[in-house]
Amino acid sequence: MKEFDEFVAIMRRLRRECPWDKEQTHDSLKKHFIEEAYEALDAVDRRNFDDLRGELGDVALQVVFHAIIAEEERRFTLAEVFADVNAKLIRRHPHIYGDAVVNSGAEQSALWDSIKMTEGRMSVLEGVPQHLPALMKAEKVQKKAAKVGFEWEQREDVWKKVVEELDELHAAVESGNAAHTQEEFGDLLFSLVNYARFIHVEPEQALQDTVKKFTTRFQYIEQQLAAAGKDIHATSLEEMDALWNEAKKR
Repeated sequence: MKEFDEFVAIMRRLRRECPWDKEQTHDSLKKHFIEEAYEALDAVDRRNFDDLRGELGDVALQVVFHAIIAEEERRFTLAEVFADVNAKLIRRHPHIYGDAVVNSGAEQSALWDSIKMTEGRMSVLEGVPQHLPALMKAEKVQKKAAKVGFEWEQREDVWKKVVEELDELHAAVESGNAAHTQEEFGDLLFSLVNYARFIHVEPEQALQDTVKKFTTRFQYIEQQLAAAGKDIHATSLEEMDALWNEAKKR
């Protein structure tokens, strides 16, 4: 595809001639990689496909940028990146490129995981990115453990664990032990993620939706106070709470 070849040629030239591009390293680009991925997801959520087209280009830029740096360091090439992923896709889809039989998405997911374990992994939990948001990471770890049978049997038992962790958090807070409180707070969140799986809720998305809802309602408060010529810093909680309730009704 000539557009892709032109894109790679542009990136190589920028790497040679642009001062900013020449300074970049794998480490310096990490934050940009994450930001671009989230901007692409934001475009998906907004169903703005013009923005998505542009954001996918930005994600591709990061992929190629890292590969070019790796080529310079003689670690691997851009061609090897695509050769590896091509081989992996073929290897992990034996029902398409071989004789295996798969009748559902769940069966394919299990097959995918079993193939990964034959590729040198020592733990079913390997491959969980450390930079994932904590709720997503917790869900991913739990799902991987569940696939080999390390799983609660009943939803009610998971809820009992949530209540148990909530009580332990309250006790830790009352004890005044900050480190213990943080540990118990993490345990509570982890158990809530577990419960979310049992009630078919995506915890990361649920919290994102709640933050969005809070933001919309709080900005309504700001807008109403500004329209009335009032300073939010001098507004009472009671007045802001009344506006909050108005926002909820809207």
